[in-house]
Amino acid sequence: MRYFGIMRSILYKPFLVGLYNVYRKYLEGQITKATIPQHIGIILDGNRRWAFMHTYPRRLGHRRGADNAEHILEWCHDIGIKAVTLYALSTENLDRPQEELDELFEVIEEKLKDLLDDERIHRYKIKVKSLGNSDYLTEEIRETLNNLEEKTKNYSNHFLNIAIAYGGRTEILDVIRKITEEVNKGRLEINDIDIKTVDKYLYTAHLPNPEPELIIRTSGEERLSGFLLWQGAYSELVFLDVYWPDFRKIDLMRAIRTYQNRLRRFGQ
Repeated sequence: MRYFGIMRSILYKPFLVGLYNVYRKYLEGQITKATIPQHIGIILDGNRRWAFMHTYPRRLGHRRGADNAEHILEWCHDIGIKAVTLYALSTENLDRPQEELDELFEVIEEKLKDLLDDERIHRYKIKVKSLGNSDYLTEEIRETLNNLEEKTKNYSNHFLNIAIAYGGRTEILDVIRKITEEVNKGRLEINDIDIKTVDKYLYTAHLPNPEPELIIRTSGEERLSGFLLWQGAYSELVFLDVYWPDFRKIDLMRAIRTYQNRLRRFGQ
């Protein structure tokens, strides 16, 4: 009986892989018939719950989540998405126990260094930019982020934004401070302040399309948690009931298909 159980498992796995590939090709055919969002934001949520569900240590959940994020470059390039903003670490996450923060920082540092040597960055000419307050990060992470930004500063084919130690309300406060400074120095009149003025001072001002058409959150939670509060005012929101370490290309395509099936009215 054990022999037949093993054989059934061996035969069943290729069947699932084949089924996955058929569904992936079907989705690819579906989404390419409509407009592809040119900027998407993804809230990478569910690493700890994924680890708990599998009775793995928390550290493994963070590592599997970081490993999965590496696929985003390839998936977005294949689909035709020009810019992606990943919400990797919020300012609220920094209130977690120091032991967990040390685990997170270790994984983040390792993956950023891998990204520094990733040939896809140069092959696809991806500008990498960090969004957030780097003062909360370790010196090693700050140095690696600076190296990534310097190394890719002249690229403009694609954009990878890493929101790390980021908070949407903090970003808006920073904008207010910068605009106030311009007014105090006489370089800007109060009556001249408009939406474009705010856009100019946002962390995403370097992007040709700073407002993501689509924001995806994994793990089943249905909130933005401070992610791109200004830029995402009219973004389509898709919440997926899958933990980030299990997120696959077909999940990304499912979210895009959902976006394409919606009528965007922008309040009109």
